[in-house]
Amino acid sequence: GQQVSKKPCKQTQAVTSYSNEGTQVTVEIHPKDTTPQIFKKLSFGKGSRRLPSLRGQDNKGFQRTEAPRPPGGKDLHAYPWDKSSLKSMPVDLQQFEKLDAYALKVNVKNSVEELVFALLKQARTDLEKVRAIWIWICHHIEYDVVGYHNKSQLSTKPIDVLQTGKSICEGYAGLFEQMCSIAGIQCMKLFGYSKGYGYKMGQTFTGDSDHAWNAVYLDGRWHLLDSTWGSGSVDDSFTKFTFRYNEFYFLTHPALFINNHFPDNSNWQLLKPTLTLKEFENNMLHNSNFYMLGLLTAQPETAVIQTVNGKASVSVDCRSATLFTFKLKGTDEHGLMTLKKHGMKLDIYPQKTGSHKLQIFAKPSKASEDVYNCVLEYVVECNSVDKAMRFPKDLHQPVGPSWFTERQGFLRPSHPEPIIHTNDGRCSVTFTLGKDISVLASLHSDNSSLTEEMRRRHIMQIHRGNQIELKIHLPHAGNFVLKIYAKKKSDPGNYDYIFNYLITCLNTEVKWPAFPQSYSKWVEDYEIVEPLSGLLPANRNVQFKLKMHGIAKVLVQAENTSPLIQNRGYWEGTCNTSGCSEVFVMVHENANHSFYSHVLKYEVETQ
Repeated sequence: GQQVSKKPCKQTQAVTSYSNEGTQVTVEIHPKDTTPQIFKKLSFGKGSRRLPSLRGQDNKGFQRTEAPRPPGGKDLHAYPWDKSSLKSMPVDLQQFEKLDAYALKVNVKNSVEELVFALLKQARTDLEKVRAIWIWICHHIEYDVVGYHNKSQLSTKPIDVLQTGKSICEGYAGLFEQMCSIAGIQCMKLFGYSKGYGYKMGQTFTGDSDHAWNAVYLDGRWHLLDSTWGSGSVDDSFTKFTFRYNEFYFLTHPALFINNHFPDNSNWQLLKPTLTLKEFENNMLHNSNFYMLGLLTAQPETAVIQTVNGKASVSVDCRSATLFTFKLKGTDEHGLMTLKKHGMKLDIYPQKTGSHKLQIFAKPSKASEDVYNCVLEYVVECNSVDKAMRFPKDLHQPVGPSWFTERQGFLRPSHPEPIIHTNDGRCSVTFTLGKDISVLASLHSDNSSLTEEMRRRHIMQIHRGNQIELKIHLPHAGNFVLKIYAKKKSDPGNYDYIFNYLITCLNTEVKWPAFPQSYSKWVEDYEIVEPLSGLLPANRNVQFKLKMHGIAKVLVQAENTSPLIQNRGYWEGTCNTSGCSEVFVMVHENANHSFYSHVLKYEVETQ
């Protein structure tokens, strides 16, 4: 387990010995930076001969393989990743279910050979043999956090790892290598740098390698795996190990493995082209969650992002509908995240200069629990602050419509983008609604003195068939959040929050009054054509035009009461506002009754 000193070898040495049974064994030792690190050639004389096992017993049923060959052209995978598969060879995990369950239960501790022999009872192909060994190690060997800190108490010899049930990465890789060798599978223990525990974004790597893993030879090609990282993880203080199986590190695609494993010998990247150490250091660290959740790529590809005019942007592409959240210095206030059909886009506007940690979390849309996993980390370097992009605290992420809001029944939005800009303080948002949906909308602003009820009256709903229009008249300039809630009409329960928009208006002269107050008898598909303002001028004749159906009479009650006349589906007429402070619209639902219901209320300006 000792690192070999790094003195250059002048030339390849070859030692050849012949046994009296006609077996020729050649061991070649190469300098570290050439292709193979240690290279054994075993060639047997005629007829099959059993090799003595490490313990001197017969290796019944085991066939030693020829020596590991160095990686060559047919082992190499294209870089960057082609987004095809997370694995370097086709693997059907369902076909492993029985084998995995069997391997988990095997309980042999006295010798590595006996353990392998027990595991291979259920494994036929080389792939199955490797799988059984992998599953056993990942579930039975724990990371030795004590030994890591105190090397005197640590052994990485395979038999010691087996019997104590714990080790560090080199012990995992050594046990894996020996078990494969006994099973007749070519396997290499590889050393290199890793972006594992204690890694800091953007750090450089110097000195000795800090991690060990394996390469196995299956179906005529080399493949990579890391049983240490497959077994679980240590906590932040590096004092406690938790078994948490991770499928990602079994036969990982080399273009993904390079994300956090940089071998001492670049040939073992199994990549074409190979990456330099500098590229490895600069590349974004995508942890296994990133790929296991079906995420494909993230932009930018560097770990440190500089803001431009106070803004930094990140985007993620993924295979299927995924939900995202983010934290910038622990909060999601200073950003604007939008969900896309195949990913998300995030614009960040830090409100302080300096370095900010940005974390992005994701979960599958079908996941039942509300657990988001961290999939990306960046450092945002902010040189200048864009004060205009200070968002209201009520803004909820993600912003704007998406596949998620479509699923909730909000189809064909008139405004597909998250921000609605208005110059005159008015805007109108329309959707086609799914069946049986009742909508509630509210307006929020950080510097508004209006009550919630008054803010709600700055939005008017208009229904036409399955279309809904939300007319918005802003009370003043600034940034507003339009929150949209919904429930099934047939449901007696509360409204559920669905999504929100950001509405911005820079025109300081904007000062729209609220819409008139409506009462319960004002039916969803009634419509006000005029007057839209809930505040009427004093001492004026005001023209009324309302779209209502299924009623017998309509009256407008001011100082005097005036009837409206029905004309092609609209009720029209005028009313004089002198001498009153309020105006009511009343309907007579049945011509035979004398009872009127209030449907609308207007205020009249004071003189």
